[in-house]
Amino acid sequence: MVKAPPQQAGGAAPRTEAPPLPEPRGPLSETLLAALREGPRSPRAESALPATAAGSDPLGEDLQLALYACYELHYRGFAGVAPEWEWEPSLLRLRASMEREFLMSLRERVPGGDDVSGVIEELLVEPVDADGVSHHLRDAGERWQLREYIAHRSIYHLKEADPHAWLIPRLDGRAKAALVAVEFDEFGGGRAERMHSRLFADLMEELHLDPAYGAYLDVVPAVMLATVNMMSMFGLHRASRGAMVGHFAAAEITTAPSAQRLARALERLDVGPRGLRFFTEHIEADAVHEQVLRREVIGGLLESEPELASDIVLGVQATGLLEDRLGDHLLGCWRSAPARSSLRRPLRDAGRPHLDHGGR
Repeated sequence: MVKAPPQQAGGAAPRTEAPPLPEPRGPLSETLLAALREGPRSPRAESALPATAAGSDPLGEDLQLALYACYELHYRGFAGVAPEWEWEPSLLRLRASMEREFLMSLRERVPGGDDVSGVIEELLVEPVDADGVSHHLRDAGERWQLREYIAHRSIYHLKEADPHAWLIPRLDGRAKAALVAVEFDEFGGGRAERMHSRLFADLMEELHLDPAYGAYLDVVPAVMLATVNMMSMFGLHRASRGAMVGHFAAAEITTAPSAQRLARALERLDVGPRGLRFFTEHIEADAVHEQVLRREVIGGLLESEPELASDIVLGVQATGLLEDRLGDHLLGCWRSAPARSSLRRPLRDAGRPHLDHGGR
């Protein structure tokens, strides 16, 4: 386990109240969000929810937002939405239909297989001509692009490691013990000011972004929502525990070198030390975490349940697929002529002294 660094003074903790419901992005999300505004036992709400999401683009704005809204009921929920919606059968029926479409789409887009060692080895070697988002931000990224990237990632990092916590009761033995050790670091080693979600909120404040949970949900496109929805889907289903382990390992293996490049980007763009801590913490922590996940979590899981190898491979490959889609979207927008925002609405001027609240 990574030793906790000395305590650092931080700003005030970000607001923790539930965020407002987002704006709909199509007929499916419009129907769902309208129902959530009603009581879960309201006849009008129950009858309005469709039983299936068939026909919706599984990676499109409408379905991905609707699925995100369903999952968010298991995290902080939404302001004005009754907590009872979390386990409402009519909503779970619709969510299951969306999940089937989403999971089928992921399976169709990845090669599959059961060679866990092979897919992990591929992650450990970065091509010499790699040119991803972190490379761009390190070498040529502008401050407005960095702020957009952080706004995108806030949809996950303000609840960092929460989806992976659902794995804990679904593992046993050395796999469980090792996973808990990694999660302990993710949650700051028991110190609230060192939680990775808190460090990310500090970074957002340094960039004049709103650190409130869910502040940028309305401006983040489906290509980012899908990466978070994948985590929630794998985490919430015991049958997907292997896929969630594969995802977690892939994320940790690729984070340390990316974090190093992003820390250099922040330094180049004159972001202060408080903003740097999120990425400098990940350079050290994730270099250790990837070893623990590969050897102990994956190794322990395959030792006890070797039949989950193909699910682990799915988790690794689906993570790569969705991250590549996100990277292509970001760089496609930023490198177009003229450059354009990668968000659904551009952020406001970074030079303003107040926090940017997602263009609202």
